[in-house]
Amino acid sequence: MSAPDATCPDASIEPFRTRLEHDLIGDRDVPEVVYYGVHTLRAVENFPISGQRLLDTPDLIVALAAIKEAAAEANMELGLLEKNLGGAIIAACREVRSGALRDQFVVDLIQGGAGTSTNMNANEVIANRALELLGHARGDYRHLHPNEHVNLSQSTNDVYPTALKLAAWVGTARLITAMGSLREAFAAKSVEFADILKMGRTQLQDAVPMTLGQEFGTYALMLSEDEQRLSEAVQLIREINLGATAIGTGITAHPDYAATVRAKLSVITGVDLVTAPDLVEATQDCGAFVQLSGVLKRVAVKLSKTCNDLRLLSSGPRAGFNEINLPARQAGSSIMPGKVNPVIPEVVNQVAFEVIGNDITVTMAAEAGQLQLNAFEPIIFYSLARSIAHLTAACRTLEVHCVKGITANRDRLRGLVEQSIGIVTALNPYIGYQNATEIALEAHHSGRGVYELVLERGLMPKEQLDAVLRPEMLTRPQPLLPSG
Repeated sequence: MSAPDATCPDASIEPFRTRLEHDLIGDRDVPEVVYYGVHTLRAVENFPISGQRLLDTPDLIVALAAIKEAAAEANMELGLLEKNLGGAIIAACREVRSGALRDQFVVDLIQGGAGTSTNMNANEVIANRALELLGHARGDYRHLHPNEHVNLSQSTNDVYPTALKLAAWVGTARLITAMGSLREAFAAKSVEFADILKMGRTQLQDAVPMTLGQEFGTYALMLSEDEQRLSEAVQLIREINLGATAIGTGITAHPDYAATVRAKLSVITGVDLVTAPDLVEATQDCGAFVQLSGVLKRVAVKLSKTCNDLRLLSSGPRAGFNEINLPARQAGSSIMPGKVNPVIPEVVNQVAFEVIGNDITVTMAAEAGQLQLNAFEPIIFYSLARSIAHLTAACRTLEVHCVKGITANRDRLRGLVEQSIGIVTALNPYIGYQNATEIALEAHHSGRGVYELVLERGLMPKEQLDAVLRPEMLTRPQPLLPSG
């Protein structure tokens, strides 16, 4: 008897029954209660790597089941699969797609074999459930076989990358939705803060005035741009190599299989899939994954930059910028009473660091492919899946627990503008660069304000100076105002 399996009820408490299965390596006892078979059992033993299993990525399980369903439909239509067997496979696939048997997808996401263990986990679970539907015992593969029937006209090398793309498509759609919601939260703050004048800064030094609304509007716009880039990148993964079988030559598949299965899969998933024009090239090329990962890194970098700004603008409350207030989410210190930290932007920063590292992993794994197949697609998907999921969660967390509750310190912002030397830049067209420089230096050394120094020197009439320094004049291009 083999060691108790973690998915078997009470397996660690009392002996359980097994069934004998056979593969290339030899015979193995498989727990009778499970739906997977010998190949999956060996993979569980061989790859105790990440602790993240197929059951932790439902999108990939659904994608695999959709592919197997489409393949069964195509094979029946082409006269390659008996209708009673195909019907049972399709019924089993639909159960899996609806969430059944999810705990039976137990192989680690990081695995050797270019995804074969993942494909076989799906083949075995679907085969054994189909056998039950036909009135046979699990493991009685004389009637319906994981390879000969569930995997008919397929190879791991076309099933696995197609499943990865479908899962990435679904996950990216959720990320784009989360980004859109976060964008709307920033845009709402931009409207709320539209009338609040503040000092802009370059290289952390006082620059020229702007509104707090303009500042928050840029965060919304950056997200909007990245939503567009993601929408473009995800279009590339609609191209699949299903029908390529082993290396792209389509060996063992019917000549019409690729087109037929692609059409079936498009209907099942609702994704307008495209068969790659050259299946040999498509089977070895991971460029679409690299492209998607690069855009995810772009999202992470810009999101992290935004969070850096939020932390800086809220720093203080007495010894920092103290221009905005982030919602207090939890006590910030075990030793300093009253301290509250910007924990939400901090966690988003950390997600960004992870995504940037994941992009390096995807890049190296794609580069490491050799000849007609890339064996490292498991780590590519593992990295992409984490980046997509964690960015999605980060966007939602930032929106709900931070951005929506941000408030502005209006008096502080107004005081900084009034005391800033930077507003002298707005006077350049009226008093000249040399006079503006002298005013700036005197204001800096004396501590006096730009406004009173300009009036004292008689460089501008009071009425004109007041008009030039109005918020609406300071924050957008304007024609020169007359002095009279």
